[in-house]
Amino acid sequence: MRYIRTTRLLNHPTIWLLRPCNGDGQKAMIGANLVRQERRIMKTQVAIIGAGPAGLLLGHLLRAEGIDTVIVERAAPDYVLGRIRAGVLERTTTDLMDQLGLGARMHAEGLPHDGFHLADGERLIRIDVAALTGKQVMVYGQTEITRDLMEAAPERGLEIIYDAGDVALHDVDSDAPYLTYSKDGTTHRIDAQFLCGCDGFHGPSRKAIPASVATAYEKVYPFGWLGILADVPPCNHELIYANHERGFALASMRSETRSRYYVQVALDEKVEDWSDDRLWDELAIRLGPEAAAHMVRGPALEKSIAPLRSFVFEPMRHGRLMLAGDSAHIVPPTGAKGLNLAASDVHYLSQALIGYFRRRDADGVAGYSAKALARVWKAERFSWQLTRLMHRFPDSDAFDRRMQVADLDYIASSVAAQTTIAENYVGLPL
Repeated sequence: MRYIRTTRLLNHPTIWLLRPCNGDGQKAMIGANLVRQERRIMKTQVAIIGAGPAGLLLGHLLRAEGIDTVIVERAAPDYVLGRIRAGVLERTTTDLMDQLGLGARMHAEGLPHDGFHLADGERLIRIDVAALTGKQVMVYGQTEITRDLMEAAPERGLEIIYDAGDVALHDVDSDAPYLTYSKDGTTHRIDAQFLCGCDGFHGPSRKAIPASVATAYEKVYPFGWLGILADVPPCNHELIYANHERGFALASMRSETRSRYYVQVALDEKVEDWSDDRLWDELAIRLGPEAAAHMVRGPALEKSIAPLRSFVFEPMRHGRLMLAGDSAHIVPPTGAKGLNLAASDVHYLSQALIGYFRRRDADGVAGYSAKALARVWKAERFSWQLTRLMHRFPDSDAFDRRMQVADLDYIASSVAAQTTIAENYVGLPL
């Protein structure tokens, strides 16, 4: 039995329904039992795996340039929107939203921040980002960024296929890569000129790059962050990163009425052992008296423990497969680089693909990995340094603790040190 194209299903991208035919080319009769075995093939220019912020940003940028693009996402829309993630946006990220004309709600509901604080028990050391760099950061939840991008997709012709199971990438080192997935009992295939893996640390994209050509760098930290989300006003109008002898703490927010707090915990800690009262008490101790005096307590909307790691995968391109975001790198949440680093990947990748399809310029594609990784490693360095400065490590001794105190004393008194931190926090130039 062979297959021929018989039915065009959509105008964009091109989708063909393949039906079995007999040897003389005549269509065979198809019963109900055969319909379930039909296989659909879609043809597009770019297929993106993952409908998180990285995949959605990339898809919108490419569609805005008239490039045929489809996104495949393993989860349902509600699950994607249910992911609780970071909320501090660099200028790179906000500029991309504005470039797409999707920044109105972000500017209306987001909280522009001119700085943040480092705490060392008794005092708050303010890093005046705006004065030192001339830029701001924006507090606007990653969930809200995702919602804005998802809701704009239909009217802008960006197709997103949700609930796609068993996603697999094929022939990524050839000129004709494709991916397959299952949905509603049917196997689907997408032929594309490029595949873009924006499917996170556990997705299939990175695994499609042969181990013989790749190198992974990883540092797993011996602690995690226990977080609480509550509908209470924040204790400070700016973020506080606290170094305390009992461990790290962070006071953050999602809005003027919703707060996000974290404390450093051992990896063997369990969420159920931390009542709301115990967690609020610990936060008050670690954040210091000034923050504690303004802390409003409330029931947890969500509590969870997240492990910390630094991870970089090289290269970020193999053949016609390009990686972006968490599929290629992970940073500790200290310094809020995760989403923003994904946005810088998307900036470089979108420019490379637009250059290829508009001007047949292959140099951008060839140079994408090196350009993206140069910024990735700088962001990794900043997150690693800030993590070491603000956390208590199990193997630390009295000398290590005094070094942290000395570093914080130096930062408190040095404009040069504060400027270095501010430049990295607000985001290095692209």
